[in-house]
Amino acid sequence: MSVLIAFSVTPIGAGENVGELVAEAVRVVRASGLPNRTDAMFTTIEAATWEEGMAVVHAAVRAVEARSARVSLVLKADIRGGQGDRLTAKVETIERHLAGE
Repeated sequence: MSVLIAFSVTPIGAGENVGELVAEAVRVVRASGLPNRTDAMFTTIEAATWEEGMAVVHAAVRAVEARSARVSLVLKADIRGGQGDRLTAKVETIERHLAGE
């Protein structure tokens, strides 16, 4: 099984400059050792199981929650049996199509 989870953790009531608090969530993700990618809107992780992935999401939320009284979480998951390395493979497939291959 392979689980891709794209999520965004946002502290509420912490003002406009929340980068330092969001970095705490990303720090947890990177320390997890799971394949991951962070962009301007989401962090995506690839886990072998739903439980493994959600444990990292939960820890990331807790890290922000430790410094903010209220936290918003947006999450999207793609759960698929058998296939791994989808974090990279899905993007490579799109790039091949864009290149006309």
